[in-house]
Order: sequence, then C-alpha cells, then structure tokens
Amino acid sequence: MVAPFPSTMAGAISSTPMKDPLAEPPMIDVALNRIVIREGSEQQYIFLRELAGNRGFPIVIGTSEACEIRRVVQGIQPERPLTHQLAYESIKALGAELKRVDIVDLRNNTFFAQLVLQDERGERTAIVDARPSDAVALALRADCPMRVAESVLEAVRTDTSGPDPDPGADPAAEE
Repeated sequence: MVAPFPSTMAGAISSTPMKDPLAEPPMIDVALNRIVIREGSEQQYIFLRELAGNRGFPIVIGTSEACEIRRVVQGIQPERPLTHQLAYESIKALGAELKRVDIVDLRNNTFFAQLVLQDERGERTAIVDARPSDAVALALRADCPMRVAESVLEAVRTDTSGPDPDPGADPAAEE
C-alpha cells in the first residue's frame, strides 16, 4: 500500500518543472580577438570576443601558450612538434576529433575549460578538463568552435554594450 503525502508536505509540492542537472548552461560562441605579448613579463593576454555581439574579455596566460597561439595564428610550423601540436596530433592518431572548446567556469579569478572530443564515428564523446590557454591553442590548431558560458562572459566582460553587468548601478552617478 502506498501512503499518501502527509498534509504538511502538500504545500511543498511544486508544479514548476525541475531543472535538469545534466542540462548545459547557455553557451556563447567566441573567437580569438587579440594576443598581447609583453616582452620581459611572465603574464601575457588573449582577448576573446563573442561572434554575434560586442562582448569580450581577457584571459591572462603564460608566455609559452601565448607564443603557441601566435604561431598557430601566423601559420608558423616549428621544425619539431611542440606540446600543443603533439597533443593535437595524438588526438587525431587515436581516431578522435576536437569538436569544440568550452570555457565553463570562473572560480577565484581562475578560468576553467573543457575539451570536447569525439571518435570518428560520432559514437563516443569525451570531455577533458583543460586550462583555457591550452584549450584555445588546441582549438585554433583544430579549427574548431570555442564557446564560453553566458554566466562567465557576463562576469568578466570588459565592454559596455548590451545589458548592464551591474543592473543596480545608477548611470547618472557616473557623469
């Protein structure tokens, strides 16, 4: 016999559909907009910008990753494979493809990214955690899409277009 809900729980039942915990957050397509390499500094920058809008943001990266991204953008082939080229060639040699790169989170001023890999038949998909700098370098080499979670983009955007990132701000107070 199935016991009915106690009357104290009847008010707790909601008709609002439960959010699917496996559902993907809203993602925005982005592209590399700029690379800034500062000689004598360990901190370099890449700027990503949304494809269908004006929002963009910087990511601080290391010198080796910035140089690799610049090599890919400029079409420079080193004599021997470097780390990112080796990783990309290994993915291909195993019969997989880098389908896309997603920047999925920002915690304590640190970005988190994922590589989405798929076998050549499209039967198996693997998601691998990565640093955004490595993920961008691989995405450029694979010529695959890059995306960023809407929530991350809104938290770090450097532009002033679109919805105000601080809806409580009084625009008259800034004049």
